[in-house]
Amino acid sequence: MTTRLERDSLGECQVPADAYYGIQTLRAVENFPISGFRAHAELVTATVLVKKAAAEANMALGRLAPDVGRALVLAADEIAGGSLRDQFVVDVYQAGAGTSHNMNANEVLANRAAELLGHPRGSYHVVHSNDHANMSQSTNDVFPTAARLAALAVARDLAAAARSLASSFERKSDEFRDVLKVGRTHLQDAVPITLGQELGGYAACLSRAAEGVESGARGLLEVNLGATAVGTGLNAGDDYTRLAVANLARYTGLEIVPAANRFRVTQSMGDLLAYSGSVRRLAVEAGKIASDLRLLSMGPRAGLAEIALPAVQPGSSIMPGKINPSIAEMVNQVCYQVIGCDAAVAAACEAGELELNVMMPVIAWNVLHASSILRNALTVFRARAVEGLTADVARCRELLDRSSAVATALSPYLGYAATADIAKASVATGRTVRDLVLERGLMDQATLDRILSADALTRPGIAGRRTEQPTP
Repeated sequence: MTTRLERDSLGECQVPADAYYGIQTLRAVENFPISGFRAHAELVTATVLVKKAAAEANMALGRLAPDVGRALVLAADEIAGGSLRDQFVVDVYQAGAGTSHNMNANEVLANRAAELLGHPRGSYHVVHSNDHANMSQSTNDVFPTAARLAALAVARDLAAAARSLASSFERKSDEFRDVLKVGRTHLQDAVPITLGQELGGYAACLSRAAEGVESGARGLLEVNLGATAVGTGLNAGDDYTRLAVANLARYTGLEIVPAANRFRVTQSMGDLLAYSGSVRRLAVEAGKIASDLRLLSMGPRAGLAEIALPAVQPGSSIMPGKINPSIAEMVNQVCYQVIGCDAAVAAACEAGELELNVMMPVIAWNVLHASSILRNALTVFRARAVEGLTADVARCRELLDRSSAVATALSPYLGYAATADIAKASVATGRTVRDLVLERGLMDQATLDRILSADALTRPGIAGRRTEQPTP
């Protein structure tokens, strides 16, 4: 392997000659052989957009030579478009604040810009990774800004996936609006509900959680670019901040604004914590729904089996014909991982000290990873489970008829004690509540039919009472 000699403040190193990264990236690779995970794709994109915004602002202010600035902008555009992604080689677990990631970006941009100007890689006298690519910047404002931009990008797709899944449940809710079944609390029979009502509740939970993700993302629109090292803006300035942030808003189409208090956004990663919490909530809602579908589909003979999920793969290496709720199980696992990511984010956010939170790399990685895997899981959940969900109407009716839960609707007419006695007798004998009420002469057939109708049992109010009247 041919190499080129590079120098930094610690000495010299041989860098692969064909690498766009440089000596500081190489030191990070040698120092942090931890996970094999590399920077999230959206973080790379966001970082080079920050660099582009800075270069354009510095050119406008006369600080950066136009030829160097234009080369940096072109290099940033190439990387944002997908080029040179293999040159971002620093592990996600790295030195604090994201300095290694920032320098990885600076070196790749500087070397590509030099190449565009007709010079070989390593020509830092032409385009320097610190003096030019990092002009008017610090890791301490670049990395938080990039993390926010990246989170905004994944949040948009995550919220869309959640809303799409909610829409699927809404369609199923309408499809099964007349399927009467047993409701359950404490995993025990409760009053009747329709399958449509049950699935409609899932849709509403997901929609509300999607609103939370969007709300959490809005808190990320405020960035500290221009704050430089500790929030004072040393080596940047208000004109630079105004121009650079306006550039980011133009690139992204988002309402990016300078932080009202640069010290807050430099000291605290609380806004990312709030967004992470919204992702956790969505995961909790989706995980609960996936678990419910596993329960409702359990069987096919010895369980509830009120619904069926699409068969997507054989379920056992030893039991022929066995089919498992594989997609729902995957969703559960992803949701557990998302909850773990949020726990890591919370711990790391609390670890901020004085003017900076140096745990930004692990915060950014977990926020972006959680958002991405949850988005993918919800997309697969919708396409390969919910869209193909079917109801066993006969089974739902069978379990309802065998349940004593319908007795609750009779309580306003017969009183709690008499109704409880009927329910106990139903469980003990296996006879239906309807049969026992008629046998004991407690109601006539027409009245009982009116009270125990599907419509009466699943709407607000006292079942079977056409007008609201005081209970005798």
